[in-house]
Amino acid sequence: MQREEDARILLLLKDKRSQEEGFRLMMSLYQERIYWHIRKFVFDHDDANDIVQNTFIKAFRGIGGFRSDAKLYTWLYKIASNESITFLKKKSKRQTDSLEDEDGLSIGSRLRSDAYFDGDHAQETLQKAIANLPDKQRLVFNMRYYDELPYNDISTVLGTSVGALKASYHHAVKKIEQYVKETFESV
Repeated sequence: MQREEDARILLLLKDKRSQEEGFRLMMSLYQERIYWHIRKFVFDHDDANDIVQNTFIKAFRGIGGFRSDAKLYTWLYKIASNESITFLKKKSKRQTDSLEDEDGLSIGSRLRSDAYFDGDHAQETLQKAIANLPDKQRLVFNMRYYDELPYNDISTVLGTSVGALKASYHHAVKKIEQYVKETFESV
C-alpha cells in the first residue's frame, strides 16, 4: 500500500499541474514521522518544525533526482537526518556548551518546560545521556533504538558501512549506560 501511495505522490509531483496536490499528500503522509525523527536530535519544538520545513522544501526541489527504486520515506528520512546534522553543527559553533541553548538553559530545563515532553526522571536522564553523545552516535542510536531501523537502512541513509554503524551504536549504548549509572548513584 505504501508503494502505491508513494507512486501516486511521485506522479503528482512530476506533473506541474498537480505538484501542489502531490506536495500536500506527501506532507500529510510523512510530516509527523519526520518531525518526531528530527525531534530526537534537536529537542526544541520550534527548531524541529524549522528543520521539517527545510526537509520538505529540499525534497520538493530535489524530487527530480529521486530514484524510484527507493522508498520515499527513506529518502525523506535521509534528507531530514542531514538537515538535523547540519543544524546541530551550526548550533554547536554558536554555543560553547552543547547542553545549553542560546539562553543558557540546560537540556533538562528545556525538557521539563517542554509541553511535548511528559517523561519522568528516568526518561529525562536518558534524554540527557543521549544529548551528551557526539552527533553521529546520537543519530545512529536514535535510528536504531527508537526507530528500530535495520543497520542496512541506516547505512543507506547515512552512507556509512554497517560495521561502523554497529561500532557507533555500541559506543553510544556504553556511554548512555555509564551516564545513567553515574546519575542514579549520585542520587
